[in-house]
Amino acid sequence: MPELWTLENEIYDSGIRLLCGVDEAGRGPLAGPVCAAAVILPRGTQIEGLNDSKKLSEKKREALYDLIIDKAVSYGIAFASVEEIEEYNILNATFLAMNRALARLKPVPELALIDGNRNTGIELPSRCIVGGDGCCADIAAASILAKVTRDRYMDSMAKQYPAYGFDRHKGYGTKAHYAAIRENGPCPIHRLSFLKRMH
Repeated sequence: MPELWTLENEIYDSGIRLLCGVDEAGRGPLAGPVCAAAVILPRGTQIEGLNDSKKLSEKKREALYDLIIDKAVSYGIAFASVEEIEEYNILNATFLAMNRALARLKPVPELALIDGNRNTGIELPSRCIVGGDGCCADIAAASILAKVTRDRYMDSMAKQYPAYGFDRHKGYGTKAHYAAIRENGPCPIHRLSFLKRMH
């Protein structure tokens, strides 16, 4: 677990007083919003089992979600809607969600560590960390908050649009999901620009 703090400790030791991790969930699905989270953990906080959300079971993510919220100095979670994804494209909509999540942090961090290799649209001083959700405690925490929040949203959409099985695939392009779209047509939370690839 301490290795999750190696990079952040180096940045803190260089004179930065407060940093946060930022990650998103839902860049790839055919339906639903993109969700981003920003988290400031107290430096060196040990959270048993903290890891990239994609490597954890749903049950484990749910348990960690509560722990992270309990321990965080501050956190922000925000969405960019399907309409915004369609209007601005998925990358810009992701930055929109990230900036909304960052705007909820108090105090404001001096540096945001962004998972991935793109940070051009981020309004705070930031650094890209490729694979950050597996090597950075703050980003790993953000990845879990974003994933759990988005999954819960898609579960609620499954009740509203039961024909698509959103509770099972969370909007990702599984065989069953494509079959449901072919049978029923798209619903209001489908990203129509993503469906153009279906033919």
